[in-house]
Amino acid sequence: MLYELLFPLSKHISGFNLFQYISFRAAGAAMTALFISFVFGPRIIHQLREHLIGQTIRKEGPQTHLKKVGTPTMGGLIVLLAVLVPTLLWARPNLNVILVLVATLWMGAVGYLDDYLKVVKKLPKGLIGRYKLVGQISLGLVVGCVIYFSPYFEGVATLTTVPFFKNYEIDFGWLYIPMVMFIITATSNAVNLTDGLDGLAIGLVAISAIAWAGISYLSGRVDFSDYLNILYLPGAGEVTVFCAALIGAALGFLWFNTHPAQVFMGDTGSLALGSALGALAIVLKKELLLPIICGVFMAETLSVIIQVWYFKRTGGKRIFKMAPIHHHFELKGWSEPQVVVRFWIIGILLALLSLLTFKVR
Repeated sequence: MLYELLFPLSKHISGFNLFQYISFRAAGAAMTALFISFVFGPRIIHQLREHLIGQTIRKEGPQTHLKKVGTPTMGGLIVLLAVLVPTLLWARPNLNVILVLVATLWMGAVGYLDDYLKVVKKLPKGLIGRYKLVGQISLGLVVGCVIYFSPYFEGVATLTTVPFFKNYEIDFGWLYIPMVMFIITATSNAVNLTDGLDGLAIGLVAISAIAWAGISYLSGRVDFSDYLNILYLPGAGEVTVFCAALIGAALGFLWFNTHPAQVFMGDTGSLALGSALGALAIVLKKELLLPIICGVFMAETLSVIIQVWYFKRTGGKRIFKMAPIHHHFELKGWSEPQVVVRFWIIGILLALLSLLTFKVR
């Protein structure tokens, strides 16, 4: 929006030339997201507290978490506001940006409904699991079909870049649509499972978004993509603005979500952010980098799958003290901040590894 309004004025005022640069607009989006978080965050938290929209804690979870009962939840509204507004202000909308925004808002709406049913209507399980799954799969179907059939993605629609190989892509053909459905479902659930400690999920989202920001910027530049032997994606550079807004929103929310948390994001935030990370991988054609960039989220999900499988297979025995795995380390004696910071460190290392794949080819 600002580009269309202000860049034409560069003919008269040279300073407005800055709006042609993605790097400038990305920085503007990040700062705007932080500003929105700091200005509207306390007000939203106050409203949530006023309306008694507080977190419920599972009795079977760590006993140290019982003191968090009543902490305002549905704080994902702060993140959604701080992502949506800066992206609309600073990005030049194209189909890449629109798809990522739709994925974020779609699952944000599903998460909001889940939180509303749990916290306001007092339904213990919130939105029934199969209905939540319908929302995830239908979103994946829409995104997959748009990419598959749209002329905008002609030539790259069903391709996926293979890490560590120069200019090598896999063409999934019509199977690409089911793959998109799986990715959206998996990533949204993964962030949801990880959101169990103060600051853990939102910090990892910020780290992942930094990696995706670098990838989108490189992929949208002819010169850099040619130098690095990666797939050039016209228009991908604008996704950098969304990533920057996501970074700012995540850091802004972390201000209130750090231990001891003043607010939780709830499913409103976790499902939306997980969907956003999956959509970024899809529009940037880097789906095979997801297990690296989102490695901690993947480990959290696998820990739950393994625990449930082993529990059923052995008639009640456990591999982990508790799943997801962040609770396992809590019960081993790590404090909550220790678990969070150490998982962040692993997330940073994985993000750096993902960027290393662009040079080691």
